[in-house]
Amino acid sequence: MTVSHPQRRHSVPVKVGGIAVGGAAPIVVGGNAPIVVQSMTNTDTADIDGTVTQIAQLARAGSELVRITVDRDEAAKAVPHIHEKLLKRGVSVPIVGDFHYNGHTLLADNPACAKALAKYRINPGNVGFKAKKDRQFGAIIEQALKYEKPVRIGVNWGSLDQELLTHLMDENATQAAPKTARAVMHEAIVQSALLSAVHAESLGLGADRIIISAKVSAVQDLIAVYTLLAARCTYALHLGLTEAGMGSKGIVASTAGMGILLQSGIGDTIRVSLTPEPGGDRTTEVKVAQEILQTMGLRAFMPIVAACPGCGRTTSTVFQELARDVQFMIRDRMPEWKQSYPGVEALTFAVMGCIVNGPGESKHADIGISLPGTGEQPAAPVFIDGKKAMTLRGANIAAEFKDIVEGYIAKRFGGDTAKAQTELIR
Repeated sequence: MTVSHPQRRHSVPVKVGGIAVGGAAPIVVGGNAPIVVQSMTNTDTADIDGTVTQIAQLARAGSELVRITVDRDEAAKAVPHIHEKLLKRGVSVPIVGDFHYNGHTLLADNPACAKALAKYRINPGNVGFKAKKDRQFGAIIEQALKYEKPVRIGVNWGSLDQELLTHLMDENATQAAPKTARAVMHEAIVQSALLSAVHAESLGLGADRIIISAKVSAVQDLIAVYTLLAARCTYALHLGLTEAGMGSKGIVASTAGMGILLQSGIGDTIRVSLTPEPGGDRTTEVKVAQEILQTMGLRAFMPIVAACPGCGRTTSTVFQELARDVQFMIRDRMPEWKQSYPGVEALTFAVMGCIVNGPGESKHADIGISLPGTGEQPAAPVFIDGKKAMTLRGANIAAEFKDIVEGYIAKRFGGDTAKAQTELIR
């Protein structure tokens, strides 16, 4: 079956350099590069060890860029130490500095911070006010030029340039057919981003060092704003629904908004801004971003597990437990698999719960198992590359199937180094 993927909008590629570990290549955002997944820490950046730990966790989960808050002198002074500790850990993910209000001062006063960061984020709504705005914006661009850093111009409707919005509202009020207030706000967001980008270019920052984002918290506003932006520029675009919310609400809203834009070919890098549960796992936002891209067929990060939802034919919880265990196994083993077995991320697995769709779905997967449903014989046929390979029985089906998965991956991707494991699937 041939699947057609959306044609990406043309954008200027931007190189974002990482920490130089083993000659790590910079991440490319835009152009023909794969859509990049990024995230942000929620630690106090001045807490060096805590921030290093979380960056490493996010990177291990698959975040290809990690943004940190740089809000005061202590945080800025911590950045080079964070850089050094990540280097010692072998973590090469590019670190982005998030600046609001005082970024011009922090970068100028802390050259080691300015040098260690891979990219700067500027919010044109609070980089400075009135006469100070252009001067302070220019000071950050000057640092970006000095250290050859790219810049994200990140507009957020919660901190939108009020002077620009007021000007556009007043101008709109004089029109014979005025637009709605919401449409004017969309235009203000777009203009804030584009005027700032043009200003940065006038100061010498090339389009190949500029990324734009326009964050809002409602799905229809997100679609409207990015559709306008995409039609009016070729800058690389960072997608994200800001303040998306907690749990399923945040996941569904982010997926709905970004999915429509990605299907339209809009977006070069994405972040899913989830509110974590108290003490929750920050890496969830990385996993959701990966799943959005992989479900849409835009990237492959790890094997996909197809599993039936269960019905009256599947009163046993065995298939649910096995589907969960296989999913956890993949996430746990993926960092090692990715290093040892290039291409493993494109595999498909099936864990099915009865005879209705179990065998057929398992045949469509690279490797699948059809567990017995209610009233069925206690046998679980395993299918490998579309053919029935064996039947498992007894109390150790789950453990045996996971061993078969390991052996299959080793045989398919490991060459001669995996001879011992291949015995599992002969």
